[in-house]
Amino acid sequence: MRARELAAEYPTVTPQTPAVDAARLLADTNLPGLVVVDDQDRPVTILPGTQVLRMVVPRYCQDDPALARVIDEPHADLFWRELSGKTVAECLPEQPRELPVVDPEATALEMAALMARTRSPLVAVAGKDAPMLGVVTLDALMDRMLASGDGGDSGDGQR
Repeated sequence: MRARELAAEYPTVTPQTPAVDAARLLADTNLPGLVVVDDQDRPVTILPGTQVLRMVVPRYCQDDPALARVIDEPHADLFWRELSGKTVAECLPEQPRELPVVDPEATALEMAALMARTRSPLVAVAGKDAPMLGVVTLDALMDRMLASGDGGDSGDGQR
């Protein structure tokens, strides 16, 4: 199975997209992350949902979870206002990570290795300097791999 066969349409954002809009898209569609594309629809990076949370949750709460416990719910909800006026570009990690993009001819094992190495639950499928064809999610890849090669497993975990 090749990446082009598994690639599916997937929502994208640009670096200029308001961070609040990206957060809403993540929440409304239950996605683990979004593909950030340039003005020619080429993948630039992946914006994991956890990175959006890093923008919202105060650093002191990330560093010391006990401090997060002392903030009541109404005040904790106010932290989402931190996204107001920010763009997707401002939510991206300071240090660029390896871009999880595969060639349309990539194999399932190549996609799985890239996901594991980059800790990304999705990979974009695009040719060199070409627009994105789609995305392969971890769920789709695992479903396909398990369906095509269950190794004699009866489905109940027993052999």
